[in-house]
Amino acid sequence: MIDVNNLSPEERDALLKNLTEQKTKEESANKKAYEGLRADFIARVKSRFNDYVAAGKDFKGWLREESEAFLEVLRQYGNLKRADQLGFVVADGDFKMQMKGAKVKKFDERADIAEKRLVDFLKDWIKDSEKGESDPMYKLAMKMIERNEAGDLDYKSISALYALESDFNSPEYSDIMRLFKEAHTVEGTAIHFYFETKNKYNVWRKVEPSFNRL
Repeated sequence: MIDVNNLSPEERDALLKNLTEQKTKEESANKKAYEGLRADFIARVKSRFNDYVAAGKDFKGWLREESEAFLEVLRQYGNLKRADQLGFVVADGDFKMQMKGAKVKKFDERADIAEKRLVDFLKDWIKDSEKGESDPMYKLAMKMIERNEAGDLDYKSISALYALESDFNSPEYSDIMRLFKEAHTVEGTAIHFYFETKNKYNVWRKVEPSFNRL
């Protein structure tokens, strides 16, 4: 142990400088070690994440292709003439899967014009409303034209606007609804898969291949 009381001012300054430099080196070494561990950790997570995503995409593509082929075999086996049969359910032992398809209903470019006209109409309409933007009719109509994460208008929401035509009782609103109806189109098929397994009580339980639900 060093008794600092016995040190000269110069020796104290030298000791303090030495301790400060040593502390700085230790902090730098700790920082470097931490950042190295962090870089290694995130690199390993990223590598396995990319493998996981790639495997998931590969499985999904394979499953859809195989399921559509199986559905065609099922149609032929059952002599099914209807083309709107878009799914099936099969089970074996403690495992069950379902393929469920639905026509995806969207709107063409005319809906973009109808949307802008509707916003203008609603803004003019609330000027005569005592409640302004808090008017339930205004809030409902604006809610119906909110776009989803993909930036698309929701078919069911827009369809709900048709029922408000008599409430607004306006030639402009009716013309906007006509434009929405003309813009409606059916675009492709959405395919979804669902899985279930039996637990020890012989009860089917849904298993979602979502990372946070596994």
